[in-house]
Amino acid sequence: MTQTAPSSRRRSRLSARILRGGSEPDPRFTLANERTFLAWIRTSLALLAGGVAVEAFMGDLFSPELRKTVAALLLLLALVIGGGSFFRWLNVERSMRHKAPLPLPWIAPVLATGAAVVAVIVAAFVLATGA
Repeated sequence: MTQTAPSSRRRSRLSARILRGGSEPDPRFTLANERTFLAWIRTSLALLAGGVAVEAFMGDLFSPELRKTVAALLLLLALVIGGGSFFRWLNVERSMRHKAPLPLPWIAPVLATGAAVVAVIVAAFVLATGA
């Protein structure tokens, strides 16, 4: 009989606690879930970079209030998407382990709504000022 290494026992306990049991899914599905998580993280980083860029480089084009509003919205959206992507990954992983239906993707509507709000604000500014 082989003994399990202490590190694998710790990982097993941690895995059981976080993922709440279930059976190991097909590795292809787990890896696809991880790739989706990383795509959401890349999107979050792009929004973060966009927020920083608006604040740093749009001083000549936008008024200070508008610049700070658009930058803050982009940074807030980056925070929500980045944080939400972990919970999305976790919930999908748990669903696959328990052979349950996948949870609804709430991150996509949040991203679409947030991007639309920022676009409406910028478009209204451009139309109002003729910039």
